[in-house]
Amino acid sequence: MKLLLIDDHPLFRDGLSLLIQHRLDLADHGGAEVLEAGSLREALATLATHPDVDLVLLDLGLADRQGLGTLAEWRELAPQLPVVVLSADDRPGTIVAAIDQGASGFIPKTVESSVMQEALHRVLSGGVYLPPLPTDAVIEAEPLAQQDDEGQRDEPVGPDATLGLSGRQLDVLRLLVEGKPNKEICRVLSLSESTVKTHLSAIFRKLKVSSRTQAVVAVARAGVTLGRAG
Repeated sequence: MKLLLIDDHPLFRDGLSLLIQHRLDLADHGGAEVLEAGSLREALATLATHPDVDLVLLDLGLADRQGLGTLAEWRELAPQLPVVVLSADDRPGTIVAAIDQGASGFIPKTVESSVMQEALHRVLSGGVYLPPLPTDAVIEAEPLAQQDDEGQRDEPVGPDATLGLSGRQLDVLRLLVEGKPNKEICRVLSLSESTVKTHLSAIFRKLKVSSRTQAVVAVARAGVTLGRAG
């Protein structure tokens, strides 16, 4: 597994890199190589020489960009890469906005080292980490998921590996969690847009959510590991 850590504090980068490489059990992934960059410009140059990066860890406060605009700009520069936000700003509104903009998770820099270790292990294993969020913080970003033919809702999701979803629905959910838009999901899975929308409706119904953002939050709260798409 190859990671790109984008943060403009060298000491934080060095410490987090050591934690990932020497304290997290990532044997199933063949270990982890951590690349470092202090700015978006430097990160782009790194990607040019390392196109096989699997995951990006992005600080929202960089020398060349600040706040949620950092994530928005990075998503435009490298939309194909899943990105997990690292930030000292752990307000619910910031966390939800980051997920709305396609982040695959959010790890506050303010958490204790043991929590940071657990959070990193979860996201590097294909899961989602979010700090606790009040229910009313999750913004309705999309139309309500449709009910099934009988008007019944499925049972609440549990912490199992499949979430009660079919294999293809899990494929769609993995890509959704990685922040991929519908067109990209269509391309990766060779599906029509109508088929992807049908799968998303089924996923929302099963997870008892009504938006992509709420789906990511549901996966995080269930503590499941979906693995990396592809």
